[in-house]
Amino acid sequence: MKAAFYDRLGPAHEVLQIGDLPAPQPAPGEVRVRVLWSGVNPSDVKSRLGLRSGTMPFPRVIPHSDGMGVIDAVGDGVASSRVGQRVWTWNAAWGRAQGTACELVCLPQEQAVPLPEGVDAEAGACLGIPALTALHAVLMDGGIAGKTVLVAGGAGAVGHYAVQMASLLGAARVIASVSTPAKAALARAAGADDVVLYKTEPLAERVAALTGRQGVDRIIEVDLGVNSQADLDMLRPGGECVAYGSSASPLQLPFYPLIAKNLQLKFFIVYHLTPVDRERAIATLTTLLTHGRLQHNIAARLPLDDIATAHAMVEGGRASGNVVLSVG
Repeated sequence: MKAAFYDRLGPAHEVLQIGDLPAPQPAPGEVRVRVLWSGVNPSDVKSRLGLRSGTMPFPRVIPHSDGMGVIDAVGDGVASSRVGQRVWTWNAAWGRAQGTACELVCLPQEQAVPLPEGVDAEAGACLGIPALTALHAVLMDGGIAGKTVLVAGGAGAVGHYAVQMASLLGAARVIASVSTPAKAALARAAGADDVVLYKTEPLAERVAALTGRQGVDRIIEVDLGVNSQADLDMLRPGGECVAYGSSASPLQLPFYPLIAKNLQLKFFIVYHLTPVDRERAIATLTTLLTHGRLQHNIAARLPLDDIATAHAMVEGGRASGNVVLSVG
């Protein structure tokens, strides 16, 4: 089968290769997916650069956890009726040597979720990390019904979904922060009631004005390291910041402002969702997809041969939305 892979860590154009590898066969409890689309996420870039670990986790890695394809074979214990299903994948490359940047991938059957009819194939490669991250940030701890929610980076891969999901699932008001007028238009079309251009407007002051100086109930935060001070200022007393990313580590946070406002800081990584949380998120996502309620912001569609270019786009922040690779 055709596959993209790397056998050493480093820059995309230096280490990513395209070649032919043996076709995998499904083990008991597994399905084999003939991949049509593979999604590129920041975590794929970080793994390939060695930012989480300075050593290769396996002698050779086929990257990408997100993908979409059609089941073409099943292992023992899996119903043969699954053959032919359109599916999307989650955690395909998490703790595993083979992800979706290839023609065939085998994985536990629960990690191949049926993709509702009517959903574009390439959108399926955007669900495992961007959509589930956004949805868990919206659903966790009682959800956002009746609350005022600020989505940081409301036109990005996760933020664009979070704006929609907060609006669809009952938020009283959704505010998005974005960097450009074009991204503001994306966020408004996704359901944002208000948009703040954080590069040209004073973010915390604008949010204070928009909320009558009451602050927001929940912030869904893409970069706590950059926005922590503004987040403290924008949250109402007792509010919560749900952080799924940060460009700075370690973080320095002021204790007394946090405790004085009874603020809550919450962190999660989508790879480690509990079975209950993942089941809830997948069920809710399936309902939204089935009813055609979601927009999918795909910034670039490239062939598998251009995987290095795709990684460079994600690494450099040049894609306003999801980047997917055509495989099959």
